[in-house]
Amino acid sequence: MEISSRNVVEGPSRAPHRAMYKAMGLNDDDLGKPFIGVSHSGNEATPCNIHLGRLAIHAKAGVEASGGTPREFSTIAVSDGIAMGHEGMKSSLVSREIIADSIELMVRAHQYDGLVGIAGCDKSLPGAMMAMARLNLPSVFVYGGTIMPGIYEGKQVTIQDVYEAVGSYDAGQLTLEDLKNLENVACPSSGSCGGMYTANTMASISEAIGLALPGNASPPAEDPRREKIVYQSGQAVMNLLENGIRPRDILTYESFENAITVANAIGGSTNAVLHLLALSREAGVNLTLDDFEKIRKRTPHIADMRPGGQYVMLDLDKIGGIPLLMKSLQKKNLLNENVITVTGKTMKQNLDSIQLTYDTNQKVLKSIEAPIHEVGTLTILRGSLAPDGAVVKVAGVKKIEFRGKAHVFDREEDAFDAISKRQIKENDVIVIRYEGPKGGPGMREMLGVTAALVGQNLGEKVALITDGRFSGATRGFMIGHVSPEAAVGGNIALVKEGDEILINLEKNTIDMLVSESELEQRRKEWKPHKPNYESGALAKYASLVTSASEGAITKPKW
Repeated sequence: MEISSRNVVEGPSRAPHRAMYKAMGLNDDDLGKPFIGVSHSGNEATPCNIHLGRLAIHAKAGVEASGGTPREFSTIAVSDGIAMGHEGMKSSLVSREIIADSIELMVRAHQYDGLVGIAGCDKSLPGAMMAMARLNLPSVFVYGGTIMPGIYEGKQVTIQDVYEAVGSYDAGQLTLEDLKNLENVACPSSGSCGGMYTANTMASISEAIGLALPGNASPPAEDPRREKIVYQSGQAVMNLLENGIRPRDILTYESFENAITVANAIGGSTNAVLHLLALSREAGVNLTLDDFEKIRKRTPHIADMRPGGQYVMLDLDKIGGIPLLMKSLQKKNLLNENVITVTGKTMKQNLDSIQLTYDTNQKVLKSIEAPIHEVGTLTILRGSLAPDGAVVKVAGVKKIEFRGKAHVFDREEDAFDAISKRQIKENDVIVIRYEGPKGGPGMREMLGVTAALVGQNLGEKVALITDGRFSGATRGFMIGHVSPEAAVGGNIALVKEGDEILINLEKNTIDMLVSESELEQRRKEWKPHKPNYESGALAKYASLVTSASEGAITKPKW
């Protein structure tokens, strides 16, 4: 396999380059080896990422032990939990593209031969994997690990509980002292949010799609196994380099099918749909929303994970993690076993080498013969309100159909204000628009809004529809990714206060009960909103971003 780094360090003309490397402590022996980028998104913005610089040390040791020269560099990461509920959340999805871009630029600029990418908070996981697909150099993804659950009044709690407690406080059901006490214990360590929210979902997917080593997803951030995993990932990338195995050899349509299967079986975040679509575009794989629905219908939901269920990632880890879940799916021939992975072996070879026994006494992972739901949880809806599709996670949702009158908001803040003032009532359909990829821009997550509804005991009694997104910690009748979005004149822009809306999860439909002639008249009257940003990163993103139905990736306009 071609060793690109030789372009930088070989020959008399590269004496200046070698001099700069020697200034950093490298010698001629080091310069004679393949260069491996070790990327991480460590920072002090979030507990998900605060420890990643420490993990990178072990990845570098693994590279060195296998005959490579590691070169560490960092990229950004936005804390979704801290950016949530205000203007800062518009930067979150945009950061996914910037993470991918920055990793790409560092590797291209310095002609590295391979990559280990370590990530923690939500967008840094798909961002790192997108860069790997784009660069198509031998690469291994590593997750920073989950946070430990907090303990409050004898029960496990996560950040989801704190957000929902804010709603309970606003409703007068919780004292300020109780809210403070919960806040003090909910996040006790480093690591990503503990339920099957977006980070843990994408970590699970990294195993299922073959870009991460088996067992990568579930060990907690502070577990000693995490250091071993990153060390082994450093070794694994050198094996991939030696054998000429690249990300696009791994990221086939069949491996994406495996990823979608696991996302449904674990009751994963709706963001998985967006990120897998984006990753498929980078890998040159033709994946559509129809593929998600086809795979969902044949996949049982077997992991009883929060937010729709009871357990956190630590609980799944204790019984065997994602390998155990995948071995359950393997029994029913629900995985493509012959796809290649970063071990250099097939998925079947990986799973067959892992000795795990299903414990019938545990309650986290249901038997494949007696699942929580017979079909998966990530449902694609279409209809007059979302002609190009919308996404809802049905884990924990009890109703099949919802019919109600629209309360329309053009900003998340306005909806949150109405909820806080108790202006939303049972059977209402909240519509939050102009929050899509282009309109927000950045397709904000709305955990503050959805958690406030749950905190007021309205989570199952109202529906929420948006062209924005939801946190992986969201639960209830919450429908996001409505496409086309309002900013480009999608039908969600035409909804008026009091319009009747009908959602049917059995028929996969989402319709506004308004005649086509009335809609046509409204289309003639509709005018686009002025962009919220006219300069800077958010404006650049808005000018280039595609629809959520295509992964909300940035696409040059030639």
